[in-house]
Amino acid sequence: MSRCLSSPPATGVRRRASALLGLLLVLSLAALPGCGRDGEANAGPRLALDAAIPADFPRETRLRIGDPTVQKQLQLLGEIDALPFTAGWQNISGGPHTVEAFRAGALDGGAVGDTPPIHATFTGLDIKIIAVQVREKPVYELATAPGVRLASIQDLRGKKIAYSPGQAQGALVLRALKKAGLSQQDVKLIQISSAEFKEALTSRQVDVAPLSGTVLLRYLNEYRDDGATSIAHGVRDNLSFFYVRTSALEDANTAAALREYVKRRTRAQLWAHANKDAWIEAYYVKDQGLTAAEGRYLIESAGKPQYPSDWTEAIALTQETVDLVAEATGQKRFDARTIFDLRFQTIGAEAARTAENSSATDRPTTAQRSTP
Repeated sequence: MSRCLSSPPATGVRRRASALLGLLLVLSLAALPGCGRDGEANAGPRLALDAAIPADFPRETRLRIGDPTVQKQLQLLGEIDALPFTAGWQNISGGPHTVEAFRAGALDGGAVGDTPPIHATFTGLDIKIIAVQVREKPVYELATAPGVRLASIQDLRGKKIAYSPGQAQGALVLRALKKAGLSQQDVKLIQISSAEFKEALTSRQVDVAPLSGTVLLRYLNEYRDDGATSIAHGVRDNLSFFYVRTSALEDANTAAALREYVKRRTRAQLWAHANKDAWIEAYYVKDQGLTAAEGRYLIESAGKPQYPSDWTEAIALTQETVDLVAEATGQKRFDARTIFDLRFQTIGAEAARTAENSSATDRPTTAQRSTP
């Protein structure tokens, strides 16, 4: 299948440098104590993938986790030192870095959007999704380079669009084109990593790029006066996952600890939503360098996190993405259900109900609690 994919020469060196830095990161993680390759950390009883997950596990069970935002939330909630397992926190998240770390055996689980587990499976990596989160509102908007006119997704025709295969932003672009009735031949897809999207817009190497969160807010604040804008894309864009190496679930101790982590992760995310002022001050202001008003805007634009107890819809939406990306890239499609571990299906929803029925999510943070 012919595809209109291009990469501007000016970004080639940066892409290679980014790949090299990613590789060095993974190698350094694998060299750290407790961050070794498969089988070195826990060595618990072997667990079949269709067997019940045990309730108990040793306190010394180690999880290598790439979930920086939740790490901060657990710290503020006062639970970071009370986890019933040993956490080896890694400051990585998102598709490319988690996949690299999985391949190096340096990570057990990581937080990602809706597409990295699909890309990982396409590349032969054996993974499972163990937590599903649904946002009330979309994650991304389509941002334009200064001066580029974009009133609707139909105006994408003829535009240079930032495209990152294997990441949620890449699948979003494909969905938006399909909804607009456009093919890849109607646009020019510029293949770069999502970390380069903002720079590519400001340098006008691309006309349009999907941006979200602090990146979108900062970009518009800086370049709105020069004509930069953003529009809603009008397609489904609200799933995120926590996924793991399948081999981690074949260790009974690790699987049990991961189930506990999903519970505490849910609790921490709901705490941040319930305690907006504390979270804004600690994260958006002190950590991200935004104003309190900007932090509040980002929280309100996300809405309250939801944790479905039935993953049927999430699986169906993931299958749509599998089929769309497979058609666009020539990869072989697969059954999306195979990458979801349904033993975890109700864990997040049950933890959310418990947290919301208790005072846990309303407990205020204290100024004495340090941040990681």
